[in-house]
Amino acid sequence: MTIKAGDKIPDVTVTIMGKNGPEPVKTSDYFKGRKVALFSVPGAFTPTCHAKHLPGFLEHYDAIKSKGVEAIAVTAVNDVFTLDAWLKERGAAGKIHGLADGSAVLAKAMGVDLDLNDFGLGVRGKRYSAIVRDGVVEWINIEENSSLATVSSAESTLEKL
Repeated sequence: MTIKAGDKIPDVTVTIMGKNGPEPVKTSDYFKGRKVALFSVPGAFTPTCHAKHLPGFLEHYDAIKSKGVEAIAVTAVNDVFTLDAWLKERGAAGKIHGLADGSAVLAKAMGVDLDLNDFGLGVRGKRYSAIVRDGVVEWINIEENSSLATVSSAESTLEKL
């Protein structure tokens, strides 16, 4: 079943890049007690993710934060090293937190897993954006076509804030 507004983010473990390397973090701990703008990309360095989705959240970073958002995070079915390298390369390190979902545990638990095996990409996560307050989804928009970043864009997210 696909996650929707009013649902809690499933309590699973993702990986973040800490000061001393990869660190596991429970989603219940990451989202606890704060308002987070979360977006998901099918993969770091993939065309739409790299050229449109992440850049939009960087461009509107200050405006999103000014609406009471305490953190902006991106999740992808990538290993933490790839996700971290992508955020650094795009100038997002230190601003946008990378929640690496290397085995698609979060994507599957949320019901947003995307089978791209026919394209040689394996199982990924659908493209979406959400507002999460204290672990509960307040708003979520999932793209019908994960090649696009329209309803999940930073601009759409900002409108919902």
